[in-house]
Amino acid sequence: MTAETPRFAPRSFDQVPNWEADRHGLAFAAFRLSCVRIDRVARERASGGSASSPLRAVCRRALALGETPDDAKAKAFFESHFVPHAVLHARGRGFLTGYFEPELTASRSETDRFNVPVYRKPDDLVVLVPHERRGTLGERMTAGRKTADGMAPYPTRKAIEQGALKGRGLELVFLDDPVAAFMMHVQGSGRAVLPDGTVLRLSYAAKNGHPYTAISRLLVERGEVAREDMSAETLTAWLRARPEEARALMWENRSYIFFQEIAGLDPEAGPLGAQEVTLTAGRSLAVDPGFHALGTPVWVDAPELDVHGHPGFHRLMVAQDVGSAIKGPERGDIFWGSGAEAGTVAGHTQHPGRFHVLLPRSDLPDS
Repeated sequence: MTAETPRFAPRSFDQVPNWEADRHGLAFAAFRLSCVRIDRVARERASGGSASSPLRAVCRRALALGETPDDAKAKAFFESHFVPHAVLHARGRGFLTGYFEPELTASRSETDRFNVPVYRKPDDLVVLVPHERRGTLGERMTAGRKTADGMAPYPTRKAIEQGALKGRGLELVFLDDPVAAFMMHVQGSGRAVLPDGTVLRLSYAAKNGHPYTAISRLLVERGEVAREDMSAETLTAWLRARPEEARALMWENRSYIFFQEIAGLDPEAGPLGAQEVTLTAGRSLAVDPGFHALGTPVWVDAPELDVHGHPGFHRLMVAQDVGSAIKGPERGDIFWGSGAEAGTVAGHTQHPGRFHVLLPRSDLPDS
């Protein structure tokens, strides 16, 4: 068994660490959001003769149960419809990080202060791989530009920031901080606050197709920051203290994200994830879609992760997002919410963890 060929070993729920102690109703609410999407996509594809999945069968029962079952009913639902599976692989255990939705100061117009553009998806960008699958292809090009000679690479981050797209009317907003803009690209979403107080919800639309490079890893490898000291806060402080070096370092990540403005989202709700459902703080998990289907409930057990003074993290989450750096059968990125406090928690989430993936029972008939 190698790190790339995991085994999913069935277990009973009494073998899942701390299963009894969770707030299962909160997990069910997040799962139901995925179910709405799963059921809608299945109905849209039904005319083409696509077979219904076991997860859709469970989702239809979840939707029939109602929006807010209490913890006891939600727990009973999960136990009667799923079988937990431990994820066994050569690495022995998984690894957890965190992400969040940052809040940034922005302007609709370019000024001396607001001079960092946030671009919408260009018309000539050809997406070669669906968003939810892009993290599975390693160094392969996931988007490009069609030319007379075939598909060509799209401009890199460096080329775009040096003006490759300037003058095409692609600017959504302008930010006043290149480091904050870069970190929003890493997170994949943001809340842009305009001078009049209006808040725009910016969500991932596409990327330029180049592979993602973690510049925090580059700093560790080069001896600039000790591995045990690296966090999002440390990275941000390093970038702001060295503006010229920072620009060159950020350009080493050739990947560039294009955004879209999402209207009508509940101000209290999270951003949209790769499954196109709003993310739930502390319940939404970004996973490697090469191993886990979006919408799958995943029990995350991380005894060393303390949150807000509470020791250990033991919680049922839902696979609702992906990320370029999230690779492997037991690699997860926890969505912690929006704003600075969530950012602090996310930046310090770097802990070992174990998964129990909840897979639908094999004896459930489709309905």
